[in-house]
Amino acid sequence: FACGLASLAPRAAHADKLRDIAEIAGARENQLVGFGVVTGLAGTGDDSSAPIAAKSTLEMLRRLGVKIDPAEVKLKNVAAVLVTANLPAFAKQGTKLDITVSSIGNAKSLAGGTLIQSLMKGADQKTYAVGQGSLVVGGFSAKGSSGSSVKQGSLTSARIPQGALIEREVATTIVNEKGQLFL
Repeated sequence: FACGLASLAPRAAHADKLRDIAEIAGARENQLVGFGVVTGLAGTGDDSSAPIAAKSTLEMLRRLGVKIDPAEVKLKNVAAVLVTANLPAFAKQGTKLDITVSSIGNAKSLAGGTLIQSLMKGADQKTYAVGQGSLVVGGFSAKGSSGSSVKQGSLTSARIPQGALIEREVATTIVNEKGQLFL
């Protein structure tokens, strides 16, 4: 009797989203890339043999109205990085994206660093997102006084969850002149 009642009980309705069961022609992710500077590194940034970080920092400071003699710049707490993300199809302006940050100089570690505002461009060289924020490094390195050491993962690549803000949407046409979806 109880089994018969259970079969009569209302069931929760389940509906799949159209995007989960169909592909729409022309709707795809777009890759974004940018150049940036990470600051706040504890002496593990690029050294003078990789001057791109120092030059980029000086240029950034100049744009902010800070004048400094380039000969006085000896930075070990900054690193030059590439910033990447995937811009999802139909993403709207103001949506946040996860970004990946990777050293392009000779920094030893990005741990503890902060990415300064970086423009992220698509293949058409237009800016689609702006990224900045505190880095989350997935690796670690430890050394003992006896000379022993252990290293896991990479210290020169990091992520910033929700670290980019979409500034420009990718125009996508999914309906033809007859009002039909492109599937």
